[in-house]
Amino acid sequence: MTIAGDNGAPVPGLDVNHVRDGLSTAEVRERADAGRVNSVPTATSRSIGEIVRANVFNLFNSVVGGCFILLLVLGQWRDALFGLSAISNSLIGIIQEYRAKRSLDQLAILQAASNTVIRNGARETVSSDELVPDDLVVLNAGDQVTADLLLLDGGPLEVDESLLTGESEPVPKQTGAILLSGSLILAGHGRATVSRVGPETFAYRLAAEARRFSLVTSEIRRGLEKVFTVITWLLLPTALLLTNAQMQDQGGWAGAMGSGRWIPAVVGAVAGIMAMIPLGLLLMTSVAFAVGGLRLAGQKVLIQELAAVEVLARVDVLCLDKTGTLSSGTVVFDALHDTGRAPVAGWRHALEWFGTNPDASSTAAAIGAAFAVQAPLHEQGSVAFSSAQKWSSVTFGAESAAPGTWIMGAPDAVLGAPGCADAHGKAAALAASGRRTLALAHLPGPLPPDAAEAGMPPGLVPVTLLTFRESIRKDAAATLDYFREQGVSVKIISGDDPRTVAALARGVGFGPGRAYDARTLPGDPHQLEETVESHSLFGSVTPSQKRDLVLALKRRGHTVAMTGDGVNDVLALKEADLGIAMDSASPATKAVARMVLLDGRFERLPAVVDEGRRAISNIERVSLVFLSKTVYATVISVVTGVLLLAFPFLPRQLSALDGLTIGLPAFFLALQPGGQRYAPGFLRRSLAFAVPAGICTALCVLVVSGYAQTWGGHTPDSAQSAATLTLGLVAAWVLVVASRPLNLTKGLILAGMYAGLALLFTVPLAQDFFRVDWPPTGLLVLTVVVSAAGCLAVELAGRYARRPPRSAARKGLGPLTLEAAPPEADGGTAGQRDGPAST
Repeated sequence: MTIAGDNGAPVPGLDVNHVRDGLSTAEVRERADAGRVNSVPTATSRSIGEIVRANVFNLFNSVVGGCFILLLVLGQWRDALFGLSAISNSLIGIIQEYRAKRSLDQLAILQAASNTVIRNGARETVSSDELVPDDLVVLNAGDQVTADLLLLDGGPLEVDESLLTGESEPVPKQTGAILLSGSLILAGHGRATVSRVGPETFAYRLAAEARRFSLVTSEIRRGLEKVFTVITWLLLPTALLLTNAQMQDQGGWAGAMGSGRWIPAVVGAVAGIMAMIPLGLLLMTSVAFAVGGLRLAGQKVLIQELAAVEVLARVDVLCLDKTGTLSSGTVVFDALHDTGRAPVAGWRHALEWFGTNPDASSTAAAIGAAFAVQAPLHEQGSVAFSSAQKWSSVTFGAESAAPGTWIMGAPDAVLGAPGCADAHGKAAALAASGRRTLALAHLPGPLPPDAAEAGMPPGLVPVTLLTFRESIRKDAAATLDYFREQGVSVKIISGDDPRTVAALARGVGFGPGRAYDARTLPGDPHQLEETVESHSLFGSVTPSQKRDLVLALKRRGHTVAMTGDGVNDVLALKEADLGIAMDSASPATKAVARMVLLDGRFERLPAVVDEGRRAISNIERVSLVFLSKTVYATVISVVTGVLLLAFPFLPRQLSALDGLTIGLPAFFLALQPGGQRYAPGFLRRSLAFAVPAGICTALCVLVVSGYAQTWGGHTPDSAQSAATLTLGLVAAWVLVVASRPLNLTKGLILAGMYAGLALLFTVPLAQDFFRVDWPPTGLLVLTVVVSAAGCLAVELAGRYARRPPRSAARKGLGPLTLEAAPPEADGGTAGQRDGPAST
């Protein structure tokens, strides 16, 4: 004998014995041994090995590591200090990514579910990953479906598929229906057999595409990659030029190799190569993002990738899923509405009974919260709600406070009797507004036995209409207002009915308007772009359509953030520039999101924006200094190599100057408060100052070093000391210009830098270690004069960089500024500012 589905067709492969006894132990073992179990990969991100490889084995780490090892082999450990910067940069990236991976793995474990199954004719509880095909699963209200199931009996069930489809309305399921993994049983009970497990399930296949690893689209990263690409092409020819120049300075290749003077030549070549690589910029970028991640972690925001802190600072479109983001997903009572009839005594007692019914649905539970009672009336009889009839009823005795039969359900099913036309019209108008609507009607006598088939009998009196809405998060409206004030467009993209989406949108400040029905979205990509650009509310959106809408916005040049909590949001989160998952999200959703709100508080996002702006503003500030260094180091290396001059510095001297004029001050500047709305053009703005400032600095060093080596007759140590002092003074002024506007904290940082520079040439231990000393009087005077001229040139370069481009001037745009925040706002809250972008 076979089992028939609700359409009368047989369910193949099942018989009465299976439905009664389930699988035997031998059958379970056979399937498990064949690998057919409901187990899926639990890794939520890259493995530890992949994290280490990505942060350690890259081009510049290879160059730095090779130079570091070479100097150690040659016994020049004092000149190998630059290796510490590369090690620190790699460690920060590894620790941050591993920390995020560990947190996500723990979150995935916490959401593991158990199931009640029938095996060997007895019930037992097993974990979700122990299910095998054809297992007989017992379902009850509140159970989560962890594999794809085929419903055998016990229906109808009320199933919440919002995590998969985004539709928050319960879906009725009859015998023979498929229950998809990731859905939740809201009401009813029954038995089902497992049809698909593990990677074959619907939820896993939907999320499979999202498991591919990709990096956040970071403008800072792209800009630095362009700089590093140019440096990569310059490294080899510059290294050859420098090595040849140093060898020639040591008496030629033959003389240097024969006398052992090739070691100083190699050290000089390494110094030039290492000076060209802005290792500190990578480190400071990682530090700024890591500190931002730690600050946000204190606010229950998990950052999975460091650059995600930056992205939200420049987002201009925020796409929101409705359920779980703007709403909590729970139903709350909204209001009572008059039907135009005189009230019937006892209606409140009836509502109290419906609200305390132990088999009540989520909607009836909302009634119980609104009409609470300690002891409801005792009923004579009742009819349970079913999706087929769409109503339930209760009958009280004549002696009770609410005599007669009370029927509550969908207006179409309850108000079909004669005389209910006016109430039915009012219910239709309420439903059209997007609110869930139920009707309560009264029948003086008992309900006829055939009411479920024949419909409501004559004499039915409409008593009241009840409307319900989804519970809106308390912080939703204020958070959306913040984004609107910041010029960020907000779009709601939901799988719910468009009327429901529009109703909720009105509750969070969108105003009147209809939601676009995604079932009519155009297939042409260009028309789709115009549609998503001109509309803010979308309903009935499928998972693939969510992704298409995000891609259309990105093609329009927008930086898109997407929030969500369901598997139906995974594809869109993956394609968005920044995916944000809520605390209630499925493990697959959290795995692909770059940011997870661990406590589900939507109001955390403004703080994330502020932190991103702080980080990106400070990174842009310190980038001016580091890129200036790259420019002057490249110019010095190339000119030295072409003119066959000795390289002006030892690696340790450059390391000392990097620490004093760039590294340590930049570290503190990278942690400064303040920031404002980000504007595109990070690299252009940075290079507009860094290139002229770097060239000016290089010319000053070359003039002093060239004079000392060629015409002054000074010793190599004196020439190196003069070049070191020149570079220290001019590079310090580069930092002064980049740090503006100045405040007390920045003033102390700059004062400490100059004090350190003085101590470097004064303290005997430092003089001995770094091989520096005050130059002779004549050379010292030249050094001071040239350095002063260089500082003036850097000041002029800074003023030139603040001038707007001609195209911007023609458009009436304001001037660009080197300041990362206006003076009156420095140290304030980024979310309260709306000034021009920084350079």
